[in-house]
This record gives sequence, C-alpha cells and structure tokens, in this order.
Amino acid sequence: MEILIVVVVVALLPIVWWIATYNRFVRCKHALKESWSDIDVELKRRYELIPNLVATVKGYAKHEAEVLERVVTLRNTAMANHGSAASQGKDENALLLGMKSLFAVVESYPQLQSDANFRALQDELATTEDRIAAARRFFNGNVRELRNLRESFPTSLVGGVMGIEEPTFFELDDANERVVPRVELGRG
Repeated sequence: MEILIVVVVVALLPIVWWIATYNRFVRCKHALKESWSDIDVELKRRYELIPNLVATVKGYAKHEAEVLERVVTLRNTAMANHGSAASQGKDENALLLGMKSLFAVVESYPQLQSDANFRALQDELATTEDRIAAARRFFNGNVRELRNLRESFPTSLVGGVMGIEEPTFFELDDANERVVPRVELGRG
C-alpha cells in the first residue's frame, strides 16, 4: 500500500507542477496587460495635455508654427500607435524630442514662462511624466518576470506549449527621459 501511495505521489507531482506553472504564466500575462493599460492611461493623459500646451504657446510664439505643428503631428502619431511596446517606444521618443524643441522655444519667451496657465500645464505635464515613468518601471518589471519564466528551464517547457511570446520592454532613450524641465519659474 505504501508503495502505491509513493507511486501515485510521484506520478501526480509533475502534473501539479505543470498546472502551477501554467497558472503562473497566466498571472504574469494578465499582470503584463494590466501594467500596459496603466501606461496607456498616462500616455492618453499626456496626449490630452499637449494640445492645450501648444495652444498656450501659440498665443505667445506665433512665428514658431513649424515647431508647434511638428509636436502636434508627433502627438497624433504616438496616439495612433497601438502596436508593441517597442513600437510605442519609438513614437514616444520622437514625441519627447518634439517636446524638447517646444520647451527650447518657450525659453525665448519670458512672458510665456510667467503665464499662470502655461505654468499649470507644465506642472501637470511634469506630474504626468513622473506617472508614466513609474508605470513604465512597473511594466518593465512584469516583462522581466515573464521573460525569466519563459526562458528558465523547466518552466520554458510550459511556456513553449502555451505559445508565450517574448514580451518587449518599453524603453526610451536616456536623453528623452526628462523632457519637462524642473525649473522654478519666477512668479509675478
């Protein structure tokens, strides 16, 4: 009888491990989707702020139309991207470079820098950028966990059967990480 119990336990152990690993993959996939949704929410928030920022700058810097139109075009391109994290990262890099050029234009207009509406938009954009960075770190942590699970043996066997594809990190160029300057503008 004891031998039968040992045989049953030995036979069931791989099945229990397989089920537990399968469920772990499912949890990781759902966490990855949820964390991408968090990024998406924050990106949409940024996309909504940009037209207001551009409109405010346009009131002061009418002859900078090329820079303003480029930012709007880049925003629309990034907003329309519903591809992979790597694809979204490329569009976000381009948008952040456009935003840098917009803030470079702003430096030439002290009256714009002192505008309360512009300062409020800039502060809101800075907060949004911080939230995007936090969401990106959380997403990339989930990508790392799923990649480790997918590439480690023996869990890679379950991942292969499930058809788990290698997720991509949501990366930005280091130079684009901080677009919104953290400068305290003189009030008054």
